[in-house]
Amino acid sequence: MSKELRARQDEILGCHVMWEPDGKGNTQMDRFRAAVSAAHGLALENYNDLYQWSVESYSDFWAEFWKFSGIVYSRMYDEVVDTSKGVADIPEWFRGSRLNYAENLLRHGDSGRTALYAAREGKEEIAKVTFKELRQRVALFAAAMRKMGVRKADRVVGYLPNSVHAVEAMLAAASIGAIWSSMSPDFGVNGVLDRFSQIQPKLIFSVEAVVYNGKEHGHLDKLQQVVEGLSDLKKVVVIPYITSRDKIDISKIPNAVFLDDFLATGRGDPAPQLEFEQLPFSHPLFIMYSSGTTGAPKCMVHSAGGTLIQHLKEFSLHGDMTSSDVILYYTTVGWMMWNWVVSTLAIGAAVVLYDGSPLKPTPTVLWDLVDRLGVTILGTSAKWLSELEKKNLKPAETHDLRSLHTILSTSSPLQAQSYEYVYSCIKRDVLLGSISGGTDIISCFMGQNPTLPVYKGEIQARNLGMAVEVWNEQGVAVWGESGELVCTKPFPSQPTHFWNDETGTKYRKSYFCKFPGVWAHGDYCRINPKTGGIVMLGRSDGTLNPNGVRFGSSEIYHIVEAFEEVTDSLCISQYSKDGEERVVLFLKMASGHSFQPGLVRRVQDAIRAGLSARHVPSLVLETKGIPYTLNGKKVEVAVKRVIAGEPAENYAALSNPETLDWYRHVPELQGF
Repeated sequence: MSKELRARQDEILGCHVMWEPDGKGNTQMDRFRAAVSAAHGLALENYNDLYQWSVESYSDFWAEFWKFSGIVYSRMYDEVVDTSKGVADIPEWFRGSRLNYAENLLRHGDSGRTALYAAREGKEEIAKVTFKELRQRVALFAAAMRKMGVRKADRVVGYLPNSVHAVEAMLAAASIGAIWSSMSPDFGVNGVLDRFSQIQPKLIFSVEAVVYNGKEHGHLDKLQQVVEGLSDLKKVVVIPYITSRDKIDISKIPNAVFLDDFLATGRGDPAPQLEFEQLPFSHPLFIMYSSGTTGAPKCMVHSAGGTLIQHLKEFSLHGDMTSSDVILYYTTVGWMMWNWVVSTLAIGAAVVLYDGSPLKPTPTVLWDLVDRLGVTILGTSAKWLSELEKKNLKPAETHDLRSLHTILSTSSPLQAQSYEYVYSCIKRDVLLGSISGGTDIISCFMGQNPTLPVYKGEIQARNLGMAVEVWNEQGVAVWGESGELVCTKPFPSQPTHFWNDETGTKYRKSYFCKFPGVWAHGDYCRINPKTGGIVMLGRSDGTLNPNGVRFGSSEIYHIVEAFEEVTDSLCISQYSKDGEERVVLFLKMASGHSFQPGLVRRVQDAIRAGLSARHVPSLVLETKGIPYTLNGKKVEVAVKRVIAGEPAENYAALSNPETLDWYRHVPELQGF
């Protein structure tokens, strides 16, 4: 089909193609599909055929990908998975195999190619670390850890910026078989203790200060309070990050040493050699945390093998990544995208670590890095792209961007207007991949795909091996209708368990209580039956249901935030004492604009025209601030609780907790 004919057909179907694959069929996805067809005597003609096979024959799929990925192991598996067990049984994957996550990421250790670039806000110089140097540094970190008594399953944590040291410490812990967990310096003391105190770490790495948004923020006072709250710590390693060692006083921090002194204990003659403990596929690697905005953070334990093989699938098949790629994902070490992007070392890609504000010293700082380092894949958030659009930035006119072939976006639903912005103002021939998954699975349920078109407003497709469906309230799969995102079959990157959840009660309640035996992810979405693409509609616990019409908050945001007068918005439900539900929309005004009745009418008219009369909020109010988590996600549920007079918990999980209190005393919400 010609591009012109496809465009006319898509226009008739209401689908707008923004990007198309070159049609040459030479991606790794195409090669994998051909290998599967040959091995199993199948005629898999396209991605949909491959996807259907991957979820119907998921054991065979993962066995084929194990071979295709070139995963490094010391013992082959006896069984891929027991297919008699369902997703709620949390079956063991690749039983009998032995491997090491760090060994896979450092497999290119003899290479002089760059593994890591480290850039910091306001600093012109960029540090470079080759794969060979990284392997040597990790060996030294690991030797020092072993010397102080770190063993398999011990917890090693980082309270660190996105830096080379964070990668080195994580890989060293993984090489030993210790469990790594990390938080970024923007987390407050309570937020860190809410998480780290549950897992009782033996060793912590931190810094004395960080720079963000043009200001230096001292970190030692926070670190001291955190250390005093962690009774099982044996050692605190302080890394001079902003200032020189001789100007840093660590005398008040119990068991604290500087990094150089810590590493000196691991040095020897000859230099220490890196030893990779060979561990079961299901051995714990990372502990990740739920946001904690509605209760104590849950501690999710992710396996080394499950994390590795899932990430490799997403990189090689869905991302078509190779060792020639340079990837920059704007993230902190407290977000799962950090763990994800560091895993790209396993395919030999170079990782750019950026620490600082994405808008300082100029809003073009990330685009500057793309040109300077030849970044091929840029990862960001929907909110950042929206911010650039509001600032009327046009990188296509100010930057070369020749190397860039993929832009990835996650954290919140990517609005349709952002697709238009990317292709008109950033780059026309770039694959814009909206990806969606989460901390819970340390990966994606759906995302980019080099063999499929990009349609405006849609995630391209469900990912291989992920049996994703959309279910209505009756537990029936629906196409073209909104519903709950569920996964009906097991996948390797499920958490193996929650920490301190011996009976599995918290785990089952988190994912399997809505639809017994089926993973309910907590997202509200819709699959387009014409394209197979997915439209994310917000968190399901934030869905709105006035007068029996259920819809996602993202549907409102998509319309409202197109108004130049509005810089942000929040849409929630309020319930009366009789259980009646009404929708309340809060608007945060853009600089230079005021909240006016005329704007309210135009917003209501746009929602009525774009959705329906029953979607129009009962109240439209101005707000001075909208709460976000530290990872950039809008906090709807906590606001719903506050306006209902319920306590909001874990303010430490918010980047702007003061905004939450404002919602307690909104006069228009009283007496409903």
